[in-house]
Amino acid sequence: MAQQKIVPNLWFDSQAEEAADYYIDVFGEGRVLSVARYPEGAPGPAGSVMSVEFELAGQRFVGINGGPQFPFTEAVSFQIDCADQAEVDRYWDRLVGDGGEESQCGWLKDRYGLSWQVVPAGMEELFADPDPSRAQRAVQAMLGMRKLDLAALRAAADGVPVG
Repeated sequence: MAQQKIVPNLWFDSQAEEAADYYIDVFGEGRVLSVARYPEGAPGPAGSVMSVEFELAGQRFVGINGGPQFPFTEAVSFQIDCADQAEVDRYWDRLVGDGGEESQCGWLKDRYGLSWQVVPAGMEELFADPDPSRAQRAVQAMLGMRKLDLAALRAAADGVPVG
């Protein structure tokens, strides 16, 4: 794998290793690359996990156990591009169902408070439709959704009420 120039670092209280294992399980592809432990005299307890480098769906991440002072916010999120509605449903149900929380417009927070956008393929074409009224109807339908429903977005673009 080529060296990745930008590597997202995720600040956890103390669950970086657990989170890496969880994300690898959710996505079904990935691996822990390395685990660094706090030495004596460091800010964390000696021998406890300081950081975990892991790969998830071909993307490298570092999870840092830095303490509770910097929780995740919606200001940063990761987008999951899904091939179809079944994939949207699978990621959504897993991330929300394992202690996460639904938001709106395809956004959710997982059990660690990290924000994700679960997006079906084809949505961007609806929003970029050359007919502005179709695009507007699709966007308005999205604004009323939690988990995105591509069939309902398409129906709304076509003028069929979403209900």
